[in-house]
Amino acid sequence: MESMTVDLVVGAQWGDEGKGKITDVLSERADYIVRFQGGNNAGHTIIVGDEVFKLHHLPSGVVRGKVAVIGNGCVVDPEVLLNELHLIIERGRTPNLIVSDHAHVITPVHRALDGAHEAARSDQVGTTKRGIGPTYADKMTRIGLRVGDLVRPERLRQKVDKLVAHHTKTLEVLGSDERFDADTVYTALKTQGERLEPYIADSVASVQDAYEQGRPILLEGAQGCMLDIDFGTWPYVTSSNTTAGAAATGTGLPPTAIDRVFGVVKAYTTRVGAGPFPTELPTDSGPGKHMADVGHEFGTTTGRPRRCGWLDLVVVRHAVKLSGITHLALTKLDVLTGLEELKVAVAYSVDGTETQRMPSDPDDFALAEPVYETLSGWHKLPPGERLRTRMDLPPAAREYLDFVEEQLGVGYAVIGVGPKRAESILLIEERTAKAVQG
Repeated sequence: MESMTVDLVVGAQWGDEGKGKITDVLSERADYIVRFQGGNNAGHTIIVGDEVFKLHHLPSGVVRGKVAVIGNGCVVDPEVLLNELHLIIERGRTPNLIVSDHAHVITPVHRALDGAHEAARSDQVGTTKRGIGPTYADKMTRIGLRVGDLVRPERLRQKVDKLVAHHTKTLEVLGSDERFDADTVYTALKTQGERLEPYIADSVASVQDAYEQGRPILLEGAQGCMLDIDFGTWPYVTSSNTTAGAAATGTGLPPTAIDRVFGVVKAYTTRVGAGPFPTELPTDSGPGKHMADVGHEFGTTTGRPRRCGWLDLVVVRHAVKLSGITHLALTKLDVLTGLEELKVAVAYSVDGTETQRMPSDPDDFALAEPVYETLSGWHKLPPGERLRTRMDLPPAAREYLDFVEEQLGVGYAVIGVGPKRAESILLIEERTAKAVQG
């Protein structure tokens, strides 16, 4: 068996691909699960036996006793994190958690700014209004708070005073009526810091030590390639880098440490919020409604219905190139069961010119028309727990998988055929397969 130390899981579409489940499947071989970017604007659902865990801040491995790390590239809402920890502990789990002292802190002020900025825009981007963007902005302008500040009261007091004074002016300019008292904000953050103190540490040193000791590490991203602040469908993107390059800057590991990159791909395409979506289908009838209903396509964090459409291989090919994806993890194949035919976008037509690459200009992307290949559907799929190899699938399902694999030039590591961990066809590492079967 090939010896690997660091694996990386990234989303290859607009998020909501099922990264939580794939991370959970792959976590069996890892000692450390490290989240490297994003905040509580992304959720993932983990099913363990009959238990369902809907997590936002906590890395997936926390429910399986792994060392779970919220890395320096993340932004943290202390209130949300404490609530998640309470729910995990209440359900009999003891979280082995490290929260980076370098991660930036989301405050109530940032949440108010997020809503005010969105309300003031003429072209709303569909932010979750969780305060993510303003917190990353404060990181870049050097006026933000870091998690380490929460346990240093004197420094926290000074920073909160400056933060509240600065953003009071911003809220006024944006026309918001919300105002914040520095004493109230300080007291809440100080109390939250006291509760989080047992978990706060130098995560960079911890992760680097684990790597040097040869401990297996799994790096976990949030959102997906198409929401990357640089490479996604800007401005309809998140506020951090979601591709593989961010795994190094968000954890302190060198890029050369990463052995394998698992790109998670939903068997169709979804996105939440505004922005162009070439393969989008109406969700009030036809295949789009089928995907939305059977796939339960509602956001884990916001509850908003997801827009649904055919699988877009231009998007996934973009992700493969950007993140150096070495293995595909395809999810929700079972959702397509019952459709007579399936379409897959293999290229775009932009002003009459066909291309297999993502248009660089946002206006060109908005004009992109998908060029489809049509494949046959399948009417029935065996129960997910019984599916162990690709040969257990109906011929049409195998043909669909083969087509995607050939188009992308990347092989499968995992094929998801249901929401549970055991409803997975494992094509890597016998040890992981045995664990999933158990």
